[in-house]
Amino acid sequence: MTHAPGQTVGPFFHLGLPYEGDNELVPPGRPDAIRLHGRVLDGNGDGVPDAVIEVWQADPAGAVPQVGGSIRRDGWTFTGWGRAQTDPDGHYWFTTLEPPVFFAITVFARGLTDRLFTRAYVPSGHLDTLLERLPPERRATLITTREQRGLRFDIRLQGEGETVFLTFPGQAA
Repeated sequence: MTHAPGQTVGPFFHLGLPYEGDNELVPPGRPDAIRLHGRVLDGNGDGVPDAVIEVWQADPAGAVPQVGGSIRRDGWTFTGWGRAQTDPDGHYWFTTLEPPVFFAITVFARGLTDRLFTRAYVPSGHLDTLLERLPPERRATLITTREQRGLRFDIRLQGEGETVFLTFPGQAA
């Protein structure tokens, strides 16, 4: 069997992926809502204008939501999943709830041959097995920064301060 040449993911996300409320896992006015935001940066530190970020997370009690209809937002059901596009400067944001330990993050962007997986940890000081195995300078790339109304998590695709990315068994390398 002959394989076709590889393709990259993107840059045509804006044609079919966005939907109303995609980055609002909870309504912005909800009292316990926080803002998870940041920038996707290339190796030069420039914002990536056409990336898509997906977040998967537990609720504040640590339970993983088991509800369907993540794409059909009803304004109150927390489904634990959302999607955000970056703006021309590489910024993204979500309105969500703070999980007890981390957000699971998926990154899609032009030039990537596959999506990237990472985690954004809440700055609680709690170390799980993944964080314990990383040297402190690499660990720092996975920890969010607490701000007045939420958490900031910048994603560096390569270069100095590159975010730690994860691979899973069976994932194409």
